[in-house]
Amino acid sequence: MEGRLINILDKVKNYREEENRLKWEGTFADYLSIIKERPEVAQTAHSRVYNMIKSAGILERDEQKMYQFFGQEIFGLETAIERLVEEYFHPAARRLDVRKRILLLMGPVSGGKSTIVTLLKRGLEQYSRTDEGAVYAIKGCPMHEDPLHLIPHHLRQDFYEEYGIRIEGSLSPLNTMRLEKDYDGRIEHVMIERITFSEDKRVGIGTFTPSDPKSQDIADLTGSIDFSTIGEYGSESDPRAYRFDGELNKANRGMMEFQEMLKLDEKFLWNLLSLTQEGNFKAGRFALISADELIVAHTNETEYRSFIANKKNEALHSRIIVMPIPYNLKVSQEELIYEKMIKESDMSHVHIAPHALKAAAIFSVLTRLEIPKKQGVDLVKKMRLYDGESVEGFNSVDLEELKKEFPNEGMNGIDPRYIINRISSAIIRKEIPSINALDVLRALKDGLDQHASISQEDREKYMNYIAVARREYDEIAKNEVQKAFVYSYEESAKTLMNNYLDNVEAFCNKNKLLDPLTGEEMNPDEKLMRSIEEQIGISENAKKAFREEILIRISAYARKGKRFDYNSHERLREAIQKKLFADLKDVVKITTSSKMPDESQLKKINEVVARLVDEHGYNTTSANELLQYVGSLLNR
Repeated sequence: MEGRLINILDKVKNYREEENRLKWEGTFADYLSIIKERPEVAQTAHSRVYNMIKSAGILERDEQKMYQFFGQEIFGLETAIERLVEEYFHPAARRLDVRKRILLLMGPVSGGKSTIVTLLKRGLEQYSRTDEGAVYAIKGCPMHEDPLHLIPHHLRQDFYEEYGIRIEGSLSPLNTMRLEKDYDGRIEHVMIERITFSEDKRVGIGTFTPSDPKSQDIADLTGSIDFSTIGEYGSESDPRAYRFDGELNKANRGMMEFQEMLKLDEKFLWNLLSLTQEGNFKAGRFALISADELIVAHTNETEYRSFIANKKNEALHSRIIVMPIPYNLKVSQEELIYEKMIKESDMSHVHIAPHALKAAAIFSVLTRLEIPKKQGVDLVKKMRLYDGESVEGFNSVDLEELKKEFPNEGMNGIDPRYIINRISSAIIRKEIPSINALDVLRALKDGLDQHASISQEDREKYMNYIAVARREYDEIAKNEVQKAFVYSYEESAKTLMNNYLDNVEAFCNKNKLLDPLTGEEMNPDEKLMRSIEEQIGISENAKKAFREEILIRISAYARKGKRFDYNSHERLREAIQKKLFADLKDVVKITTSSKMPDESQLKKINEVVARLVDEHGYNTTSANELLQYVGSLLNR
């Protein structure tokens, strides 16, 4: 414990030293030397956000860009994220007109909108501490103003020609006065400092949440007069008598989050018109104050439709870019969302049996999908195609067609928080630190009656989806036990595979086989080959191509001096396992369902439990529960 405490204190000390290292102070002339060498220091707020996202890395997969910046927190929203970056942040960074728009993230509850905004805020805090994301401001300015505002307007074209940097915005009233009074108009002597963004310290990141419209004050956004200084400065229009401490002031150079923006009173929204379009806002008895900040808000679809329907808001409609953030529609990614939420909770000590979260994910994704119009595709096939699984008879073209059928798919359905709440309920009800898929599905079913926002029609539909998720889990459970049993019969599996390969080779080469007992020639055993191939859905028409592909794989291994074995072909291995399991089904049935197992059955059960624990992620409790459940399935 003591060692851990020393380690933490060392880290605190290192952090303090890093903070001191980041501090920089110099004159405006010194600052010009910095931007001459590194022009990116003078980038706009939108450019800084885009470069921050880009610097984390971009992967390309199946013609889809994957932004690593969001990769550890946002799951299954690659298309929405790509659109957000490429249609808003990228053009805004290039000073195109979209930077003069409020970014509005619209989507269902618990869909990731707030997480995206939080990532951007935390990311900016970290990025401003790096060399490429460094931010400099006029020292002592409450709005951490851009030092380049000191360059007079009539010299800005000359500055652009020399430095290649465009300057936007005017010097604020406070710094205009300070330039005259403190520096005698000599801009080269004005002190500049490096700043690091911090939401807690209100530097470069602002957050505004609407409260009661009757008590909400516009000063929360734009600052207010400090009446205690009126006697000292003699006038309300003296900038020194004004507190530039509103959220718009403090978010300058970074980003401003409007929580529940569409619930704001109109007088607050009008302030945003000028800020988005002209890059300035009105505060106190001053000229317009320049601000360079990304404005991002988030809302749900119902509130947005209501906002659009209100004629009073028409002026703001064209100042907003709406980015839909739907629910994730991939089962494997939904599992990752639950894993992340569980790690962040007090449930992380609980053993959640393999596939329990998958069963929940299947249910929640089914509630979000629209019933396909395409012939031959049901909801389960669509779910599998969306998750990248191969479904016989369908390809990537079919997948794209399915996605185009409902462009706004994913805006409705069950949210991840509901699932986690029900998993919590299952844990508390069971009173042991281990839950399985059946516990989760039972809790989801029980919870539908308590979900106030679900209509009777949806409730009936969702009950059906729970039954579908249960059927999917039944297949997974049988397959899991099958694998564990088959491992115990590994020699049998290898013998069966070698027998199959001998027959395939004879079939492809149009040869005969020798009977090992009589030495007589005989035809390849078609019945044996088909009994194995049918296990993985190889049709009569496809059998020849499959067998030839196996032979090609064997030749390729031989050329490389490798031996083709039981694990060399995944689909063939699966077929062998299924065939062996089908042959062993009676043994499995008797072994798993026997109330009083004999010594050999008990030994087999213990072997299978050990295999499930060691190689499949179960604990003893969940492994025994799985065996009992599969035994009951096989006995039906």
